[in-house]
Amino acid sequence: IALNIDGSLLASSSDDKTIKIWDLNENQCIQTLQGHLNWVNSVAFSPNGQIIASGSHDKTIRLWDINTGDCLKVLTGHFSTVRSVNFSPDGHILATASDDKTVRLWDIITGECLQVFQGHKDWVQSVAFSSDTTLVSPSTDCTIRIWDIPQGECLKTLQAHEYAVFAVAVSPDGKTIVSASRDQTLRVWDAY
Repeated sequence: IALNIDGSLLASSSDDKTIKIWDLNENQCIQTLQGHLNWVNSVAFSPNGQIIASGSHDKTIRLWDINTGDCLKVLTGHFSTVRSVNFSPDGHILATASDDKTVRLWDIITGECLQVFQGHKDWVQSVAFSSDTTLVSPSTDCTIRIWDIPQGECLKTLQAHEYAVFAVAVSPDGKTIVSASRDQTLRVWDAY
């Protein structure tokens, strides 16, 4: 699920292959977005609230116009399930995480894949921007990687979890990372 910037709209993804947009002031579904061919795993609102990104088991990412419900672009390039989608702070770039063990960056205007980050040895479960120049990705390989976007390389690999790492959150200043794992622990990390 994802909330828009002012908290008035919620987007939910589902195994019924749809994304639903909910008006939280009226407590009702106002739109159903259809087009994916398999489960929808992740949704995110762009920072300006005008676009929703969705990632699916069908190996695609879709960009949707929030006002019309139209699919603006279908992004292809992952070779397996897309687990997570997340917009950059400026809203120009979309990061995606996949079971193909990669993180990809996409230009949301052109739909072009700008960068592919490789290094995880198993599924990448989610992705988060820690700044305009760094990404964080957890994996079922029990690691969290911090990626330098301009250099296209891994800055640091964080290891301490005993089992798959499913989620990360980054503090607003980008200095602290919190990870959640199947080993039933949360860990707090210094990002630098």
